[in-house]
Amino acid sequence: MKLIFKLYYLGITGVFIILLCNKIIIDRSQQYLFDHLDEIPNMETALVLGSAKNGKYGGINPYFKYRMEAAAELYHSGKVKKILVSGDNHTKGYDEPTDMANYLVSLGVPRKDIILDYAGFRTLDSVIRAKKVFHCQQLIIVSQKFHNQRAVYAARQYGIDAVGYNARDVQSKSNFTHYREFASKFVMILDIHLFQTKPKFL
Repeated sequence: MKLIFKLYYLGITGVFIILLCNKIIIDRSQQYLFDHLDEIPNMETALVLGSAKNGKYGGINPYFKYRMEAAAELYHSGKVKKILVSGDNHTKGYDEPTDMANYLVSLGVPRKDIILDYAGFRTLDSVIRAKKVFHCQQLIIVSQKFHNQRAVYAARQYGIDAVGYNARDVQSKSNFTHYREFASKFVMILDIHLFQTKPKFL
């Protein structure tokens, strides 16, 4: 029985810590997240966080589609002059940045104003590399709100003047992506404040 009680309290403590980490990120990023173009300050560069182009069951991935549309809106409205697309390109056959760039071009964004980061394997990698590799001191980060919370928090922890433009969210029956985000925010806190994790490539 003692072992059961210990496991129970460990579980309760673990859940509390995860929820606390989520609350910290959500609370500290809230004032920097925007849903409407007219609320966002003009900045030089938008950072679009990577996503697979193809959906799980065929067709285009709506997370990808809505992020690209939001980034194109920023560009065409004059809010940004350049778009940095950062994603995973760990194998020859999987290339998020090129897919993002090609889709943005199809939405009328000139190819000369799109910068590709092929080593954005994680959100933290994309944010740190935006500053240290691409020399961005200010950023409008583009993703869904739940993702922007984490990305903007990380960016500001690394001294970037960052805000988030929330792309349209995706509703599904399972919403696994949103549930997984609880763990992702917890890991982000550990990476920044405990482990001081570095990008895979810098």
